[in-house]
Amino acid sequence: MSPLTEVPLGTRVVVRYRIEGGFTDALGPLRERDANTCTVETKRGLVVVPLDAVVAAKPVPPPPEKSARAERRQL
Repeated sequence: MSPLTEVPLGTRVVVRYRIEGGFTDALGPLRERDANTCTVETKRGLVVVPLDAVVAAKPVPPPPEKSARAERRQL
């Protein structure tokens, strides 16, 4: 059974899946899933991944918090 069918929606996941010419990853909260696809909310928007293209998937910890130094650089 795939981890994508076991984790609650909203869990931060990384999903590696096949695309033409190789593989790519989607990283972010798992927003939706059905029998054929899962949807991950990435920094670039929602990515709908066909489950039959998934080669690996797992829950991941939250992103590290920005340091005060990094926030000052953005100003």
